[in-house]
Amino acid sequence: MRTAFLLCWLPVGVAAGIGFALSTELAAGAQRPNLVLIAIDNLGFRDTGCYGNREIKTPHIDRLAAEGVRCTNFYSASPTCTVSRASFLTGRYPQRHGLVKQLTTRVGLKVDENLGPGLRQTEQLIPQFLKPQGYATACVGKWNIGFAPGSRPTERGFDEFLGNASGNMDYYTHVYKGRNDMYRGTEPEPNQGRYSTDLYADTACDFIRRKAGQPFFLYLAFNAVHYNNPANTAPGVECVWQAPDEAFAAYGYSPQTRDEKQRYDATVTALDTGVGRVLGQLNSLGLAKNTLVILFSDNGAFKAQIEYASNAPFRTETEMIYEGSLRVMAIARWPGRLAPGRVCDELLISLDFFPMILAAAGAPLPTDRTIDGRDPTAVLAGESPSRHLELFWDYSGSKAVRRGQHKLVLPRKRAPELYDLTSDPSETTNLAATSPDVVQQLQQSLCDWAGRVRDP
Repeated sequence: MRTAFLLCWLPVGVAAGIGFALSTELAAGAQRPNLVLIAIDNLGFRDTGCYGNREIKTPHIDRLAAEGVRCTNFYSASPTCTVSRASFLTGRYPQRHGLVKQLTTRVGLKVDENLGPGLRQTEQLIPQFLKPQGYATACVGKWNIGFAPGSRPTERGFDEFLGNASGNMDYYTHVYKGRNDMYRGTEPEPNQGRYSTDLYADTACDFIRRKAGQPFFLYLAFNAVHYNNPANTAPGVECVWQAPDEAFAAYGYSPQTRDEKQRYDATVTALDTGVGRVLGQLNSLGLAKNTLVILFSDNGAFKAQIEYASNAPFRTETEMIYEGSLRVMAIARWPGRLAPGRVCDELLISLDFFPMILAAAGAPLPTDRTIDGRDPTAVLAGESPSRHLELFWDYSGSKAVRRGQHKLVLPRKRAPELYDLTSDPSETTNLAATSPDVVQQLQQSLCDWAGRVRDP
């Protein structure tokens, strides 16, 4: 299996040849790892115990961090859900795959982008490369990258799908802006009143149980802890954070509490319980030792929920190009490959999951498109520095680039801002006026990158 970790370090043609040879070896009986990718929705950087929260109870996520590698300089490719998911599923910057904005619904105009094509259908997702390697594949949870015919999970490499098509929904009724948003395969799923986190965790556990005899890839995308949208709530029903009674009981809170901080904490703990069920299923079936588990947040907590969530110590604003929206929690556990209890401070991005998962499965990288992610396995293991000299963002008119300790931010309608993230992670002191040479270098780098990745 060691050869798989080297694929992304070699020229594409050489890597493809080694990938083919490795696939032959695996087909001959070598044991391939199971792959579990868990995406959390809008979780704040400091909303779990292992990232410094002393109030919210997250014992299962904390245990996963103790058994794996916890990242501190890990970034989302986008500050919003749709674009982030399209990016880590393709391994490509948004400007390459073309889905650069959040899919929305404008009820009055009867426009529902969530049910449209979304991510163009020529883009290829992780499961499409794993199925030829003999992997069973399932998507459970939030999709949010288009649900028109040809764009749905079971048409993009997943054998199975149960989840919500759109970006958010009521946790119990599964309503998104007046319509049922839950689907099984390509058909609407009748609502049974189940709390979505529990439904998704149990569905994931069932898939693991049924596919325990073969290698599998599970993409588990919880809709928690996205704030509940008033547009999803029936008239006369209060719009509050939603969690089952036992999540409130973990704190001694009443399920009827109207303290929104208490309700948010319970929602995070309910999520943690769901994660624990999935990890417990792997343990009970004896699969944990041969399973790569990756858990991360698709982006930081939104400003709309920052009164209850925490992106500390990072800056969070409506202008979503600062660290609070982009730097996220991320944990990887791979027994026998990644030493437990490590903290990785290297520069990584969610695009890296694509090559990591393909390499782990013995699947060669595609040669007909550029993959921006770099396999981070050796970096997470402490064997190599990051292969990213720079990371880039371009969202809704704002742009940013990070190189080393410096981050250049080009906000809409404002002058450039330069920050030293080593000494100023909260982005409070603008150094642009005193370091014009650094500003000029990073501006040129950002311009060069934009030319390379421009959507044809």
